[in-house]
Amino acid sequence: MEYVFAPPPQASVPVVGGGLFPVRRIFCVGRNYAEHALEMGGNPEREPPFFFTKPADAVVTGGADMPYPTKSESLHHEMELVVAIGTGGADIPVASALDHVFGYAAGLDMTRRDLQNEAKAARRPWDMSKGFDHSAPIGDIVPAAALPDPTHGKIELKVNGAVRQTSDLSQMIWSVAETISYLSGLVVLAPGDLIFSGTPAGVGAVVRGDLLEGFVEGVGTVRVRIA
Repeated sequence: MEYVFAPPPQASVPVVGGGLFPVRRIFCVGRNYAEHALEMGGNPEREPPFFFTKPADAVVTGGADMPYPTKSESLHHEMELVVAIGTGGADIPVASALDHVFGYAAGLDMTRRDLQNEAKAARRPWDMSKGFDHSAPIGDIVPAAALPDPTHGKIELKVNGAVRQTSDLSQMIWSVAETISYLSGLVVLAPGDLIFSGTPAGVGAVVRGDLLEGFVEGVGTVRVRIA
């Protein structure tokens, strides 16, 4: 059987040392740092994690510009450690969860905050506030050997050279291993899946022309300008 039209190109992320990581799905963890949960009006207690998704082709790589999205006047940044799954599975135990990781990257969960707030107020899904075009800028993926213990390390975002977000991976409510384990109980994880692991406090608005530069210790950087 032939396709009725040419299939879309495969979304991918460059890997440090060479090669491309093919992106299958993008999962994002909500409110995984206590201070961010508080600033968003949530409960910082250790409740079960919740997830939302972005399309695979939302990734922006190589430091390319990100167009300011339509239908929004409040675009917010959320700096995150991104986990790249290399070996899939269901009901993965916490103890072996990191064995399923191919590598890590620095990434940004860009959010149409006004659309999200409107959807929350109306008790409607907020997919379009998170899963829009170009909403997942990401740096090159570093193989997992470079970060064998992703439970500590500085995470920071600067906007036009000024620090907007800064914290430590140790402040995650749910660790990377726990997040992988929990998510694999909801869906069968597969090679190519990306998990954005949550953002620390300090999220805020950006405008056209702003330069965002993120850093995760032991992993690397992500850089994007809002066009």
